[in-house]
Amino acid sequence: MERNDIKRYEDIIDLPHHVSSTRPHMAIADRAAQFAPFAALTGYGDAVNETARLTDERAVLDEDRKAEIDAALRAVKKNIGERPELSVTYFKPDDRKTGGSYITVRGAVKKADTDRRALVFEDGTEVPFDDIYGIKSCE
Repeated sequence: MERNDIKRYEDIIDLPHHVSSTRPHMAIADRAAQFAPFAALTGYGDAVNETARLTDERAVLDEDRKAEIDAALRAVKKNIGERPELSVTYFKPDDRKTGGSYITVRGAVKKADTDRRALVFEDGTEVPFDDIYGIKSCE
């Protein structure tokens, strides 16, 4: 501050800070919030983030891979009473956009439901037969 600025405020510079007798003291965090940016386009940021989110394309299985999966499913059905421990990789379609993601689930299989065409794990996870990309035994 220049000397002239100090002279202009000499009459008030040493006065105590004003404290309102009618309003409660506002916390610093609340005071800062009043200067937060205003979001004029509500939801726009979410839409941009959703568009930027990447998904995988479903791989097209060749006949050999399909045969391997079918053989593995037959073995699972045959040994279902033993609760086989499996690692299953499958394609899960995205709910919001084209594509999806590959997920690997590991656990004991409780049921091979032929009516619903899905493997049911003991934890309740269901994997549709048609979405299976690979099956490995964990035992």
